[in-house]
Amino acid sequence: MGFQRLVRFVPKDDESKTLLGEPVDPTLDIGLAVRDGKDVSVSVYSGTSVLSPGAPTGTTAVISRILSPLVRSEVGTIRCIGLNYKKHAEEAKMSIPDIPTLFLKPDTCLADPWPAPTIIPKHTLASDSADYESELAIVIGKEAKNVSEADALDHVLGYTACNDISSRASQFAQTQWCYSKGFDGACPIGPVLVAKEAVEDVGKLHLRGLKNGKVLQDSPLTDLIFSVAQIVSFVSQGTTLQPGTLIITGTPAGVGFAKKPQELLHEGDEFIVEILPHIGSLVNVMKNEE
Repeated sequence: MGFQRLVRFVPKDDESKTLLGEPVDPTLDIGLAVRDGKDVSVSVYSGTSVLSPGAPTGTTAVISRILSPLVRSEVGTIRCIGLNYKKHAEEAKMSIPDIPTLFLKPDTCLADPWPAPTIIPKHTLASDSADYESELAIVIGKEAKNVSEADALDHVLGYTACNDISSRASQFAQTQWCYSKGFDGACPIGPVLVAKEAVEDVGKLHLRGLKNGKVLQDSPLTDLIFSVAQIVSFVSQGTTLQPGTLIITGTPAGVGFAKKPQELLHEGDEFIVEILPHIGSLVNVMKNEE
């Protein structure tokens, strides 16, 4: 394994550059540290993509802005698994699915963590129905087609955090979810890509979603209905998954529309997707589309 955690970032000493590297402190939640104005040192790698990171250069840099671990040209069409936590199925009053529920998001959904704003589209503002979904994201590292569950993890590069921003009014008005979850910037990911080898058991990860510091989602990943291996195998059937393919794995119970009263997203709200250990906090702040 060449790395444990990679971050793509803009350095403080030259904001015209984009660099890639490994945080010097292996335990630091870099999403929170950067949000709080702390200097985060990174061991710079020679490559510019997590798909081909190169090797440590022996130099370090301090993060100014965290960027998405992947760029649009790398992710292609984003695969999304819906209804993949037992307790979320219960709160949605839906049956446990027998096979994964799959929908798609275009690459234009891909977005950076804070300080890049997370845009609530005009379309969604009109219905006041912007919602969050905290998710674990899988990044494919080796081309996969028709892979078995037994071999599926051989094709995984690593994991990051995702917020599947959703327009509930549009979602409930249609039977297909691609439109309601496919607006520009509706898939921020980060703050780091964690190598698959660093996560021996995905079930030992713990996910939380926090709006303005209030915990709204709180779940171990043992509540997943379909495992990472099952998801990768299923999505690859008859379909070639290129390196860089992003697969988001569903959200646990606690989404905003199911709360009483509802906990929807509005301009200025900070939402954090926290996955511990290893991945840390994906920080996003909402902004209305102008």
